[in-house]
Amino acid sequence: MNAPIDAGQLGKTAVLMGGSSAEREVSLMSGTGVLRALQSQGVQAYAFDPAARDLADLRREGFARAFIALHGRHGEDGCVQGALELLGIPYTGSGVLASALCMDKTMTKRVFAAEGLPTPRWLRLGAHEQTRERIRTVPDDLGLPLVAKPPREGSSIGITKVEGYSDMAEAVALATRYDPDVLFEEFIEGEEVTCPVLGAGTGAQALPVIRICAPEGNYDYQHKYFTDDTAYLCPSGLPPDEEREIQRIVLAAYRALGCRGWGRADLMVRASGRRPFLLEMNTSPGMTGHSLVPMSARAAGISYEQLCLRLLSQAMLDSDAARLAD
Repeated sequence: MNAPIDAGQLGKTAVLMGGSSAEREVSLMSGTGVLRALQSQGVQAYAFDPAARDLADLRREGFARAFIALHGRHGEDGCVQGALELLGIPYTGSGVLASALCMDKTMTKRVFAAEGLPTPRWLRLGAHEQTRERIRTVPDDLGLPLVAKPPREGSSIGITKVEGYSDMAEAVALATRYDPDVLFEEFIEGEEVTCPVLGAGTGAQALPVIRICAPEGNYDYQHKYFTDDTAYLCPSGLPPDEEREIQRIVLAAYRALGCRGWGRADLMVRASGRRPFLLEMNTSPGMTGHSLVPMSARAAGISYEQLCLRLLSQAMLDSDAARLAD
């Protein structure tokens, strides 16, 4: 059992929210929820938007730690983590390297492949490779349907399910609005699931799996955050051996990527054969009213407020994490 957390010992806390990424709106919702939860637990917490203020103000104003509720570029990709390292202000979640790796889905997949973890077949086209001829041949490599996405965005932004050759140009145009590269991925026909993780290293714990049932399988940005049309099943209703296998590979991926604090892996379970495939690892998951980590934590007996307090209490710098690992 975890020891009680003394909120008074956590010091002045900045909840970093907003930022400049395409996920700013979601980040503001996440951050507002976290801020209220921490304040309700007696934490001296304040909102801080890096898009409006200089991060150096954190040190000037005596902040002792930071809860990162930023999503996407400059918040989830190692940039703000690096700045906080330089400022010497402990922060929630993964460190610089793990954050950068997980934000780039191409690099994440390379780690999955190196570790022998299941992930859909894929290929990446850099800006110089995106000729009309090469784009048209991608379905020959991966089959149809396939998925096209910007490799360094989240929240399903810029993603297209490509059904035919004639859809390829439009899918690339949408993805390149957000990233010069495009990641193409084999489409896995089946069920979408997600599995959060708390902790670090051998002490990391996989939380209950959530099964996602979106209208016509379309789990896009709108259905993630702004409608109630998507059903989230937790308990998942999956056979126990399937749930355990999902948790096993998620923990293996989390550890291989060097994550700490918390994270959430998204997967597809292929209908034929029931094999799970890792899609990505999120190192700063959403904390909105529709978000999945709080839902899974509740199923494990952890309230939203307790979750926020627990994550904040584990805030650290990379140097602290290295000492604990020794």
